Amino acid sequence: MSTKGGHPNRRKTSKAGPQKGSGGQKKGLAGKGRTLKAADRPWHKEYTGDDKPQKTQRKQSAERAKAAAEGRTTNIGKARPRTQTRRRDDEPELILGRNPVLEALRAKVPATALYVAFGTELDDRVAESVRLAGNRDLPIKELARRDLDRRTNNALHQGIGLQIEPYEYAEFDDLLEIAKTSGTAPLLVALDGVTDPRNLGAIIRSTAAFGGHGLIIPSKRAASVTAVAWRTSAGAAARLPVAKVVNLTRTIQACQQAGFMTVALDGGGDVDVFDLPVATDPLLIVVGDEGKGVSRLVAETCDHRAGIPISGEVESLNASVAASIALAEVQRQRR
Repeated sequence: MSTKGGHPNRRKTSKAGPQKGSGGQKKGLAGKGRTLKAADRPWHKEYTGDDKPQKTQRKQSAERAKAAAEGRTTNIGKARPRTQTRRRDDEPELILGRNPVLEALRAKVPATALYVAFGTELDDRVAESVRLAGNRDLPIKELARRDLDRRTNNALHQGIGLQIEPYEYAEFDDLLEIAKTSGTAPLLVALDGVTDPRNLGAIIRSTAAFGGHGLIIPSKRAASVTAVAWRTSAGAAARLPVAKVVNLTRTIQACQQAGFMTVALDGGGDVDVFDLPVATDPLLIVVGDEGKGVSRLVAETCDHRAGIPISGEVESLNASVAASIALAEVQRQRR
């Protein structure tokens, strides 16, 4: 066997060397550049350029025309609205921050637990909050800051949070019974479109202060008794019953059938609130939103529309201020 120049089992083919013209290097796959965003791809439905294919636009226009002919609406070509998670009234709520927590504890807002994150600086507000919670036998729970972040959806909490109980609303029929059996002339307040919980809390406080027997609020498109309303009421929410109703107009009519005179506060009213002829009767006062006031249907349903005279330089009064003026005048006349 010939072993000419090498091992008998060695392969006789050699590795390929550099190819001519390659510069001595093998060529790999060339990159294609950055990946285009959907809005930059002319063939994508989210493309926003001026040269957007007319086929998509014609198709959307045809579908819109078809929907209009059938009497229905369509969201073609419109941005999808962002969905928001809303807290239900029967779910516990967390008050966050050193000042809000301390104010809520001072106002004796019904609570179930005080949360304090490990490592929180024990300043005067935190120390007083812990002391007030201890005096009320509230559980004081220490937890890691990341756990408090998770409970609060990463909201600013300053290391402390107070979990409050869901507010228990009264039934409307019970509210009428409370007012009728109070021993004084019945006085109720209803809110129409008041969406600010601070206004709600202030009106609760004024209603209790001026001898009112209860408050009525709509179940939709209106503020509820949240932690903010609790705190603004300075504890009055624990003493004054609040009822939620589905239809405010029908509720006003039910009060009228029960013997109440009904008055809507309205800047263009037919009577001055300081000359209210029905102040000493069983009375329901309806307060509207600061901007829009009471709705047209509510105003037409009430027996009177009462205005509060103000300077021409001021367009309107805050809802809680207007309610306080009317309630104070009713109490003055009743005395």
